Amino acid sequence: METNTLPHCDTSENTTNCCPKFNPDGWDGQKLHFDKKPFVRATTKSVMHVPVNMGKVFTRVQKHMEEADAIDPNNYIVLSRDLSSWQGEHLFSSPVRVENEENMTLSGDFVTKVFEGPYRKAKDWYEEMKDTVRASGSEPGEVWFFYTTCPKCAKAYGENYVVGVAEVK
Repeated sequence: METNTLPHCDTSENTTNCCPKFNPDGWDGQKLHFDKKPFVRATTKSVMHVPVNMGKVFTRVQKHMEEADAIDPNNYIVLSRDLSSWQGEHLFSSPVRVENEENMTLSGDFVTKVFEGPYRKAKDWYEEMKDTVRASGSEPGEVWFFYTTCPKCAKAYGENYVVGVAEVK
């Protein structure tokens, strides 16, 4: 496993002019190793785990990242998790520092699992990710999700792929 690399994300099919159609090939069951992998961190407000300002926050971050030439389509992921019922955290992979945003790094070993279905299943997927790590004889750490398309694009493509990314302690 190469340090700080991600599986290939094919962005060639984009009939919505919003999110490219996600191809899950190569994403399931991967082992990732991050060593101070750079990310831009942003938070969103939620009401009982339902984000209320995600579009505004993602638009702001994407704009700043584009201005900084900080989007590498061959090594890009947005990791999301709930910090509480009222706040979400989102880590945007970035090859460079981005002005006017919180920059951070992430280190550790992670495993991936691809899910397909409605967002409301995230609670079940979270538990499945923890069980996946435990089944390998390790203790799970944090669990993030890579929501590969927005709800409108998931509906347009007829598939809603979500990649679970669990830290292995």
